[in-house]
Amino acid sequence: MAKNTEAQWQQAFPQLGEIDDAVINNILNKAGVINMPAKATAFRQGDACSNYLLIISGRIKVLTRAENGREIVLYRLNDGDSCVLTTSCLFGSARYPAEGITETDVVALAIPSTEFHEAVQQSKSFREFVFGSFSSHLGSLIALVEEVAFGKLDIRLARHLVKLSADTTSVDTTHQQLATELGSAREVISRQLKDFESKGWLRLHRGSIEIIDKQALIDLSS
Repeated sequence: MAKNTEAQWQQAFPQLGEIDDAVINNILNKAGVINMPAKATAFRQGDACSNYLLIISGRIKVLTRAENGREIVLYRLNDGDSCVLTTSCLFGSARYPAEGITETDVVALAIPSTEFHEAVQQSKSFREFVFGSFSSHLGSLIALVEEVAFGKLDIRLARHLVKLSADTTSVDTTHQQLATELGSAREVISRQLKDFESKGWLRLHRGSIEIIDKQALIDLSS
């Protein structure tokens, strides 16, 4: 492994870099470095899972797609993350139930499944790292299910628009992209956006949304 890449993963995963563990050092030495450009497919729904991925840098969007074509973003992977679905598939010898798409250029470590299983069995420190990361992302997935099942769409949409417009008054997004993020249908999102527009909170443009009254969105989202 190149020294600059080693420095990168130690910065992204300081908890691994600080552990004096021969097993961890061995698997990291065997790990391959994957470079993916933005908008590339990291894994597809139905693919076999052959590697444990550790994101050194970049961002991957993980989404699932229903038979009727509806999509929902499950979570995003950033620097220092590992994928909860990858972990689940490796433990269960299952195929990916979702798709991963890079939103930026991505550099990741890929630990082959054989070495991954050996390390989990042999290293307490590596087990704690794997299950700690798994638990954190699983909690986020459960929160998402609760939001989709029980949350009001207008509140969730307002909250998402506030997040997207943190440093701007113009959000570059489409109704379909918002629907994918929130697990809804494009037509439903369009109706809700038009309702916000009729109240004077925003103005709709082709491919973008101009935020006019952010405080009203904040009040609704909270």
